[in-house]
Amino acid sequence: MTTPRIHIGVLLPTREAVMSGRPEAAPLIEMAERAEAEGYDSVWVGDSLLARPRFEPLTLLAAAAARTRRVTLGTAVLLPALRHPLLLAHAVASVDRIAEGRLVLGVGIAPDTPGVRKEFEAAGVPFKERVGRLVESMALCRRLWALEAAEAPVSFEGRYWKLSGAQILPAPARPGGPPIWMGGEVEGALRRAGRTADGWFPNSRAPEAYRDGWAAVQREAGEAGRAASALTPALYTTINIGPDPKAAEAEMRRFIEGYYGAPYEVIAARWGHYAGTPEGCLEWLGAFIESGARHIVLRFASADQSAQMERATRALLPRLRG
Repeated sequence: MTTPRIHIGVLLPTREAVMSGRPEAAPLIEMAERAEAEGYDSVWVGDSLLARPRFEPLTLLAAAAARTRRVTLGTAVLLPALRHPLLLAHAVASVDRIAEGRLVLGVGIAPDTPGVRKEFEAAGVPFKERVGRLVESMALCRRLWALEAAEAPVSFEGRYWKLSGAQILPAPARPGGPPIWMGGEVEGALRRAGRTADGWFPNSRAPEAYRDGWAAVQREAGEAGRAASALTPALYTTINIGPDPKAAEAEMRRFIEGYYGAPYEVIAARWGHYAGTPEGCLEWLGAFIESGARHIVLRFASADQSAQMERATRALLPRLRG
């Protein structure tokens, strides 16, 4: 039996750049170039307007696309409900053109927190509509991306948006537009991933939760008449690795509490993370791979992103690839 190839990506610290008071773009673009040079498969950016301020993701990915040639570029994850789908489809198509078809659109609905609710309110989007807007937005974007230049423009009337004779030119470089990976691990997210998306992209708490979630996604795909083999099982996770497990845990705690403005225990109970030795991290990630994960995106929980990336490159990357 052929062993499946495991793809490894890194998250660019766009939020951390703002938190540190040094919001220069150059180090972020250089990190993308370094990831490509050192053999990573993908580079990712997060999204938040007000709740956790950072660089606008598609703008930064366009810059990274111009400075790289091989790596996949993606959002981890974008919040489509905050954007009009016509503007979103246009921006995504342009970035995919710059990236020559290397873009992946990771999407989600955002967690229910006071800061996120305020963010939606400021954008004029009812928070309770975020799921419906996500689904309708992605369906509309796909219709716009699928148009050939000679085809009739799209007319659309949904619950949230209405278009008459709209067409995006140029179309994305990838026919039909970039793959859409659905974030989330709740029942609704599993259903959306299996029935409508090209991949599943949770921040899973534990390998067992990932295994059960991926099985549910595959069931949903089968019930919708889709081939589960066409979906990518991905994982977004946070790590801090070093020779001293206690030091790694302490740095993880400082990072998480500074990033989210919430107690470490609250966040750690909600999303997956690992702090400790590289050997322990390999074992932990290996359990996710055994549970089905095939594309792992690493976020480094550290003020020293360069050092964490160097350790991951040396101690994790070659062994995760097998």
